[in-house]
Amino acid sequence: MKKFAIPVVVFALIGLLLAYGLRLDPRKIPSPLIDKPLPAFALPVVSDPARTVATADLRGRVYLLNVWASWCVACREEHPLLVELARTRTVPIIGLNYKDKREDAMRWLKTLGDPYELSLADLEGRVGIELGVYGVPETFLIDRDGVIRYKHIGPVTPRTLNEVLLPKVAELGGRIPAVSNR
Repeated sequence: MKKFAIPVVVFALIGLLLAYGLRLDPRKIPSPLIDKPLPAFALPVVSDPARTVATADLRGRVYLLNVWASWCVACREEHPLLVELARTRTVPIIGLNYKDKREDAMRWLKTLGDPYELSLADLEGRVGIELGVYGVPETFLIDRDGVIRYKHIGPVTPRTLNEVLLPKVAELGGRIPAVSNR
């Protein structure tokens, strides 16, 4: 009888753990990088591969770092909102083009609009790995000292933008108007 009871109990425990895990929201996974400096990098700019931008070049202001790719379906979903946000000049957006071909990234930006002050090419995905990116899009809020203050997993929505990101930008020292809820 004990031979059968042990596997049944183990199976029941595994089932309970699985059921609990399925109820969790994957967008609310805390990043171990929150309140830590942005990992150091020097990457080429998508529009000008001869130009390199380093982490230190981005310090001194609050900005969003948006990880995107032309092959990413969810990136297409958030892109119009980022274009609209860029038009308001509310907060600079720096793109991190993740594991993409330059030609495809350039075509994407030309066709759909370019919300990025500049977009950096993470061709091999090393910076993305250091940031803990496991899927695109992901958006990070970076403060004036180059410290990661917030990470959003998945496409940015009007609600996330107005209720979470922009208030956090304001906390870090900006005056932030709301962006429409299109």
